[in-house]
Amino acid sequence: MMGGNDRQAYDRGSNIFSPDGRLYQVEYAREAVKRGSASVGIRTEEGVVLAASRRVRSPLLEPRSVEKLHKVDDNHGVASAGHVADARQLVDVARRAAQVERLRYGQPVTTEQLTTEVSRHIQEYTQSGGARPFGAALLVGGYVDGEARLFETDPSGTPYEWRAAAIGGGSDDLRKHLEEHYDEEMGLNDAIALARDALSDEDDEDEDGEFIAVAVVDEEGYRTVDVGEDAASDAE
Repeated sequence: MMGGNDRQAYDRGSNIFSPDGRLYQVEYAREAVKRGSASVGIRTEEGVVLAASRRVRSPLLEPRSVEKLHKVDDNHGVASAGHVADARQLVDVARRAAQVERLRYGQPVTTEQLTTEVSRHIQEYTQSGGARPFGAALLVGGYVDGEARLFETDPSGTPYEWRAAAIGGGSDDLRKHLEEHYDEEMGLNDAIALARDALSDEDDEDEDGEFIAVAVVDEEGYRTVDVGEDAASDAE
């Protein structure tokens, strides 16, 4: 069994495997994600719903300044959990990848390709000396060529595709809630209601949805939705 001093030796390098095959810095980055406020994504035939709990630490803080939902391009959006600054860097990677595809080929990047590009960038930081893994996870939702898709990236650089997913604090309980109530035939409005219910159950402060941000990606593109409105209503 490894002693504490031995373990600390492997903690110092983000690209050094421990004798039992673990990368401790990646595991710590996953813990950083779990300490962040939660985000959920739900895929429907009509599009993808992204929702995030915006944790407001002071009544003096403007809730809209807490960015958890990001537009990548007209066909994609991202919900994040974990370190906000790390998430912004990854969103910039996604935006550049979307722009390059549009400029080179005159068409939108597919959601799978976009997620792969971001995941490749994340993975590089798990095997490079002098760098640390990103302490953020993303839910990437897209609607391209009439098809809605939803992916998750984690600090290891591994992408997963989901029908419905949760990241951040309380993600295990949120995922159970989604498993119990998700319906493949639900529409966007039902998915918005499910996302709000899941996040409200997780945080009592959000029972009225006041600090829950919602965005939709469908055939009309990416747009935010005011709490209390349906998917047909655009936010200012």
